[in-house]
Amino acid sequence: MMEKDYDYIIIGSGFGGSVSALRLAEKGYKVLVIEQGKRYAAGDFAKTNWQLRKWLWLPALKLFGIQKVSFFRHISILSGVGVGGGSLVYANTLPKPKPPFFNHGSWQGLDDWEEKLAPHYETAWRMLGAADNPWLAPADISLQKMAVTLGKEAAFAPARVSVYFGEQGQTVADPYFNGRGPERTGCVFCGACMTGCRHNAKNTLDKNYLYLATRLGAEVLAEHKVVDIIPAGERGENGYEVVFKQSTAYFSSKKRLHTKGVIFAGGVLGTLPLLLKLKEGHLPNLSPNVGKMVRTNNESLILNTVYKGEYSGKMAEGIAIGAILSLDENSHIEPVRYGKGSGFWGPLTVPVVNEPNFFLRVIKLAAKMVALSLVKLRIITRDFASNTAVLLFMQHLDSTIRFTKGRLGMKSGLDGKKPTAFIPEALAFARQYARSIGAIPTVLLTESVTGIPSTAHILGGACMGKDASEGVIDKDNRVFGYDNMYVFDGSMISANPGVNPSLTITAITEYGMSKIPEKGP
Repeated sequence: MMEKDYDYIIIGSGFGGSVSALRLAEKGYKVLVIEQGKRYAAGDFAKTNWQLRKWLWLPALKLFGIQKVSFFRHISILSGVGVGGGSLVYANTLPKPKPPFFNHGSWQGLDDWEEKLAPHYETAWRMLGAADNPWLAPADISLQKMAVTLGKEAAFAPARVSVYFGEQGQTVADPYFNGRGPERTGCVFCGACMTGCRHNAKNTLDKNYLYLATRLGAEVLAEHKVVDIIPAGERGENGYEVVFKQSTAYFSSKKRLHTKGVIFAGGVLGTLPLLLKLKEGHLPNLSPNVGKMVRTNNESLILNTVYKGEYSGKMAEGIAIGAILSLDENSHIEPVRYGKGSGFWGPLTVPVVNEPNFFLRVIKLAAKMVALSLVKLRIITRDFASNTAVLLFMQHLDSTIRFTKGRLGMKSGLDGKKPTAFIPEALAFARQYARSIGAIPTVLLTESVTGIPSTAHILGGACMGKDASEGVIDKDNRVFGYDNMYVFDGSMISANPGVNPSLTITAITEYGMSKIPEKGP
């Protein structure tokens, strides 16, 4: 048997990876986390998203920020990079999915998921420092007024978020883990959560799960990317050799470590390209379902940019997502904001045009652009973030794609109902909301021109199933075909949650980790 350098190597430090690191370290295992992004402290984050070097992840141009933007034929994807994964760039919100989520998709019937996961959702809320947003900012109030107008006031609520509120700007000793965690500072409601919290208020993973894991001896190797995994034995019964190299250098020699077990936790855009590559290489026994059943959370992102009225200049106040409205049994809406000065998306937006025919869509778009040219110019030259509320519309209804290995990386194809940039319910609500606040509803240029939707919550591709013919992993997250190999990240999500998925990834990982025994002598 090969000598083991580690009991487990975890690929990625997001919600699944950080939870795994802590729980395995608590059980006595020697753990290494490999993260391709950089390590950020509060003072390192970008002040606005114009500071691309610290905000955008584009290594080819030497941009090593926390926000990655990926474009495929059927979807554009926003994801997070860095020590702490998506927690660095996400909007803090921690909703639990409605009951239908637990009873459809490829994991349906494998267990009583709503019952089994209930205690782990509670653990996730506690570990992530979840609290109800105590202050409704102007964008939240505008949504609340819309809820009243629609007769859905009871369906509106402040968001439960992973933020330390306390006294604004006041630093205190660890308020969560009996003094074992780091100091925290009360939120100042600057709205800049998604460019990285510079005020030490956001409960990112490097301040809870990952922080506690390193205190127990877990190691974190930043700025490195795993490129190959070689099993010792047909099923990896004698461990694995993990091959990796530096991710922030143009040229880097490969390094190798041995481990008893491997955990994939790099998110859909980290885990799936690696699994697809490995299936054609050193892990041929992986399920043929790798890359299938990828879900977009049936999502729509519509930017409502204020040009007149009482909300002008006020939309950056608050936290990234301060409220949530359950529009109907299938749909949720949240107002999302960036901090003052973060106007990167402004020049990339165009008015909403709901027209399925490409040529007619371009003509209508050009006409709208001409009609609104002066207003659009005025909006761009003002503070875009202070005048824009992004409506995040999500549904638990299915629309699926698949990812396969291409010459230059992954490529997307259809695996069911095609995701669309033109969800009628989202567009209707956005137009009504825009009228109520004196705004112009806009979307990213790529959506209006190509019809390709955007999502911040790409899920699936390594889903659960009863065997390898139906999924990539079993109900305990073990990879079919290999020993001591797991998937714990968004690619394991096997149905559309219809809400922000970070809490669910955390809860399922807590459940999966509870199945791994303590380390023996």
